[in-house]
Amino acid sequence: MKTEGKEQFDYDAFRQQAIERMPAGDKELTGKNGVLAPMLKDLLDAVLSGEMQAHVEQHRPNRRNGSKAKTVKTDHGPISVDVPRDREGSFEPKLIAKRQTTLGKGLDNRILSLYSKGMSYEDIQHHLDDLYGLQISTGQLSAITDKVLPLVEQWRSRPLEAVYAFVWLDAVHFKVRQDGKVVSKAAYNVLAVDLQGRKDLLGIYLGDAESARFWLSVLTDLQNRGVQDLLITSIDNLKGFGDAIETVFPQADVQLYLVHQVRNSLRYVTSKDQKEVATDLKPIYQVSTLASAEQKLAAFADKWGQKYPLVVESWQRNWTRLTRFFEYPAAIRKVVYNTNTVEGFHRQIRSVTKSKGAFSSETALIKLLYLTTQRIIETWTMPLANWSLTVQQLAILYGERVKPFLRV
Repeated sequence: MKTEGKEQFDYDAFRQQAIERMPAGDKELTGKNGVLAPMLKDLLDAVLSGEMQAHVEQHRPNRRNGSKAKTVKTDHGPISVDVPRDREGSFEPKLIAKRQTTLGKGLDNRILSLYSKGMSYEDIQHHLDDLYGLQISTGQLSAITDKVLPLVEQWRSRPLEAVYAFVWLDAVHFKVRQDGKVVSKAAYNVLAVDLQGRKDLLGIYLGDAESARFWLSVLTDLQNRGVQDLLITSIDNLKGFGDAIETVFPQADVQLYLVHQVRNSLRYVTSKDQKEVATDLKPIYQVSTLASAEQKLAAFADKWGQKYPLVVESWQRNWTRLTRFFEYPAAIRKVVYNTNTVEGFHRQIRSVTKSKGAFSSETALIKLLYLTTQRIIETWTMPLANWSLTVQQLAILYGERVKPFLRV
């Protein structure tokens, strides 16, 4: 339909076309064989034509000069559109730019969603071909997933809260191809809960084998991004790790993961004794007071110290940081006592990355980790359960380290 020399989109004809193409609901709306693909072509052609008409009217005596077919990839399959041309060659369509090959962000977002769930480029190619009839090369897929890299850098450098109540610091290890070899890389993850009870991932840092020195650089980065204080930190027994935390945040309480301590202890116990030793270790950390825990450790040392002196020595050497949780009331003790928070997070990451084998590069690894973790974060409940009670206990325990930062 034309009005005053302008080509208009005929909505009535478009609507009638939709009705005719779905006589009994026996056709799909979307997909490569769906009824929306040819309808979308009509709409795109009309919009492009309208853009051209407005352009030539603003640049007279410029005139139309035919059109050129162009195929764009959409959620409804590949669509051939007629892009108008003008005699001056000055027309720059806004709907579909000259070098644009996909329509809108819908397809890109779908590809990123599939990638974040652990699908390989080959799997994504098959999926898009089966559903939409789209042929997308590995290079195009890589270019689309690369679009998240600026977001990764922005996320990594974002300002943080001044104080965090609970912080779990742990690393996950992955295989990455580098210089023609497969090497191990550690993804250093920092999970935290702020004073409003909101859980967040403060950062992902890639490095080589886990070390206290690298953790020191991670902690320094947190400080540079605005963190002034950490109340309670939970870590594994990596040599020098606790000292690194106290170097950057001197007032931080450091609690070692008890489950890691038990696992490490059993590594030095013969298989026939492991069950009994594990049973005898439980009372040490399951009693209600520090005094009772000390008595249980003494009993354990009397029974096993001669046979397994390394196990006893390890518990004695790390005792202060293993038993820090006895200083807290029950509501706080439940949060820092175990590794459920960090291990649950890592389990979700592993469910996506377990089929990957070796990543092609560090960039490929960080892209997947970022997309996966952002999807995980969206599922978190805010604030944590019983937070109103927990934060009041924190205020009593830590006083002026907490009160000025509470939003009440």
